[in-house]
Amino acid sequence: MGAYIANRLFQMIIAVFGISVIVFVITNMIGDPANVLLPPETPREQREIFREEMGFNRPLIVQYADFLTDALQGDFGNSFRTERAALTIVWERMPATLLLTLAGTILATCIAIPMGIISAYKRHTFWDNLTTLFVVAGQAMPIFWLGLMLIIVFGVNLKWLPPSGYGDFGLDRLKHMILPTVVLGVFLAPVTERLVRSGVLDALTQDYVRTARAKGVKERTVLVRHALRNSIIPVITVLGLQFGQLLGGAVITETVFAWPGVGLLAIESIRNADFPVTQAAVVSLAVIISVVNLAVDLVVGMLDPRIRR
Repeated sequence: MGAYIANRLFQMIIAVFGISVIVFVITNMIGDPANVLLPPETPREQREIFREEMGFNRPLIVQYADFLTDALQGDFGNSFRTERAALTIVWERMPATLLLTLAGTILATCIAIPMGIISAYKRHTFWDNLTTLFVVAGQAMPIFWLGLMLIIVFGVNLKWLPPSGYGDFGLDRLKHMILPTVVLGVFLAPVTERLVRSGVLDALTQDYVRTARAKGVKERTVLVRHALRNSIIPVITVLGLQFGQLLGGAVITETVFAWPGVGLLAIESIRNADFPVTQAAVVSLAVIISVVNLAVDLVVGMLDPRIRR
């Protein structure tokens, strides 16, 4: 198990390092920060002095080396706009993103697992066709379109739920969470449901299920304790990957619903050419996604010793 953990840690470090290189290069290719930070009428000589003071005129590899050294110490520099520490700004927004992502994952799981079991058990029936329709519709609808439709119907026309924002603590925040959580849940559930369905279908044909039925075990116990339990490992893996996908997709959801998370912050920082905040946001999300995937790998490795080998 130690070698397995070490291998996964090494892969995580390489992935985060690669992402840091990509985000640093791309943000520096967007444009010259001096053109954004200085007034348009600033003379060329003053622009050159500013670039030299900020280090923008140094070779890119030297800038990246300094960036990596500081980032390893948790220092991504100060925001060009607010002059506050970039990482502090990102982590102030992170709880909102994690809350929404976790809620979407829980909702998707609560939808996908029962639907997958029913679809497998009621194969080629009305219920199976109904779940298939849900899967096709969920995968076909763009996430931004679904968000806008929910806002128009439930937030504007019916006025049942707040169309955007974060809300205060308690019930008000819960109301603000409903629409974006539904969007993320519908986005994630179809893939998980198909995986549960195929896993349970395969398990129902195995000898241990036939033996359990022959012994008179209740059908609910057969489905949950035997069929689902032995097909849950791929589901856990996909949920971990989808959790990371939801974190990355938070840019769209948070923009549509004006949810003050890291995704919306990243969009704002890119628009304002606030490179330190952009880099801190992307690298922070990459680290969280890598940690979640590492945790999923370790859980799967404990559940199935064959994977560790």
